[in-house]
Amino acid sequence: MFEDPLLLARVQFALTAATHYMFVAFTLGMAPYVLFGQLRALLRVDSTGMRAVRFWGGLYLVNYAMGILSGLVMELQLTLNWSGLHDMFGYAFGAPLAIETMAAFFVESTFLGLWIFGWDRMGRWAHWSCFLVVTLTAYLSAYWVMVSNGLLKWPAGFSVRDGAAVLDDPAALMANPSATLAFAHICVSALLMGGAVVMAVSAYHLRRRRDPDGLFARALRTGTVLVLVGLVPTVVTGGTQFVMYGQEPPTSGQSYTPAEIEGIESAYGDTSTAHLIGISGDLLMMLSWAVMALLGLVTALVWMAGGLGRWRWHLRVAAVMPLFPYAASVGGWVFRETERQPWTVRHHLTTADALTEMSPLAAGASFTLFTAAFAVLGITTAWLLVRFARLGPDAGPLRAPEADGDERRDPVTPL
Repeated sequence: MFEDPLLLARVQFALTAATHYMFVAFTLGMAPYVLFGQLRALLRVDSTGMRAVRFWGGLYLVNYAMGILSGLVMELQLTLNWSGLHDMFGYAFGAPLAIETMAAFFVESTFLGLWIFGWDRMGRWAHWSCFLVVTLTAYLSAYWVMVSNGLLKWPAGFSVRDGAAVLDDPAALMANPSATLAFAHICVSALLMGGAVVMAVSAYHLRRRRDPDGLFARALRTGTVLVLVGLVPTVVTGGTQFVMYGQEPPTSGQSYTPAEIEGIESAYGDTSTAHLIGISGDLLMMLSWAVMALLGLVTALVWMAGGLGRWRWHLRVAAVMPLFPYAASVGGWVFRETERQPWTVRHHLTTADALTEMSPLAAGASFTLFTAAFAVLGITTAWLLVRFARLGPDAGPLRAPEADGDERRDPVTPL
């Protein structure tokens, strides 16, 4: 493997992209939970509910910060290792990513900063509105990333002129079925992920009887609802993407003739390592869905029997729930990307031609450095999240400061 720059670059991108998506899924899954949790606390003038918002918002903040770092590192290696993609599709592929960067780094980060430092300094509805913007821009960012990714699988909305792709129809690019179907799947699967995380953290504290004000008992019920409601839409939106497999994308001025395309795909074959890895990813996704469905059914029965939050064996089961949405996400992503091979942009640019020309030594150095960087980010984030989740509401990064009196100051008072 270390003598093949192409294989090294592909494995490197697979590891970095899969790791980065772990941050993305957590962000998309937790943002609506925090948003509506704060809304409920404001409407009810509920100090316990606001304390919960600070706790879950603190976990969101840790994940978001590390996700930004991982995104920067991933885009750097995308630029360094895949210059052929940028040379030919720099405008068509890069335009949605540029919009996503504007949304994520300027709008989303700005309003998240206002939300973090606006506790006790802003009116309650102005403060909540800041996180509303954060949530909307998080999902908009995911949409624009999927627009760029959809272009690779289902090229549309551009023409090739002098060896470079030029956007002719932005509407076709934005309405790309590969992008819209995947975005719908990400939205519901992220909510499933958020519910599973809330269940796991709540179950941990309930097993240790650390819930004097009922914060985690209520969170466990809400997380359970998210998991039960999200299971079927996740499977349905994931399954709808299979209708595109085997179909031919629009030509958009193909860079290869039909005979050349057939020759390239025939030479690649269905017995390649990438194809086998893709099938393994599909099996992992299906198996994870099956386990989640079984656990969801068990959880529903436990709830109906009155054991939710009380039966210790079920709390142990709930504590491992996030493993399965994560596994399904990684497996589905691997299958989606390897199914496109040997093309980076189907029928326009092969993966080999998209690779930056480099020596095996340079490819090995890049692989080592970027993999090490992502390993540090992943391990550090996991440690921080587990640490703050175990410490509970009184020790998180957004814990409420003690006021001069006996009460905590939270923005639940009128404007």
